[in-house]
Amino acid sequence: MGYPKKLLNEREDVVLDLRPHWFFFFAPIISIAGLAVGLIVLTALFDGGIQSALVWLGGVVLLGLLLWTGWRYLTWISTNFVITTDRVIYRSGVFAKRGINIPLERVNNVIFRQNVLERMIGAGDLVIESAGESGRQVFENVNHPDQVQNVIYREMDREQDRNYDRMAERARGTSAPSNLPPPPPAAAPDVAAQLEKLEGMLQRGTLTQEEFDAQKKKLLGL
Repeated sequence: MGYPKKLLNEREDVVLDLRPHWFFFFAPIISIAGLAVGLIVLTALFDGGIQSALVWLGGVVLLGLLLWTGWRYLTWISTNFVITTDRVIYRSGVFAKRGINIPLERVNNVIFRQNVLERMIGAGDLVIESAGESGRQVFENVNHPDQVQNVIYREMDREQDRNYDRMAERARGTSAPSNLPPPPPAAAPDVAAQLEKLEGMLQRGTLTQEEFDAQKKKLLGL
């Protein structure tokens, strides 16, 4: 089940909609496999009443593990990690729902963490640092968190471009009274804003140093 479109804002589109990585099921699967191996070994060592008791006990434990696995599946299918054109959304809960919304304009930094095993299977954690009450949010079992990090930064750049376009449209649509002198040219603030944007892209690795230097010279008219 994908993220409900009715929960999106006007003119907001889903860019990425992820479920937790299959590593989410690692613990119950390993537990079931370990139980099966243990029962095989123990029933081979004992017979009679002890063997029957072990089989009965193993069946009870297996039932519990299967219920745990079923609950994990319900949790997995009801969890969404979503990136839209406006925000990052995390929504989870089988019955009672819990949600986190982080506007892209408030995201300060995105960090991914992977150990050796997680790098091999394409899983990991994603840490989003943002302005506001939420501050720092950690999302576990994210599919390819390094790629998700790039998607968030790309959408942040696009959101920033859209904000510049909206500001420019509002500026063009506002006319000054005829008895007032024309407003000062907006070239300097625009250049400063563009330079700030380029520096952010350089820090995030979106631009190389050579590309940054070339774009900077172009903006400054050098």
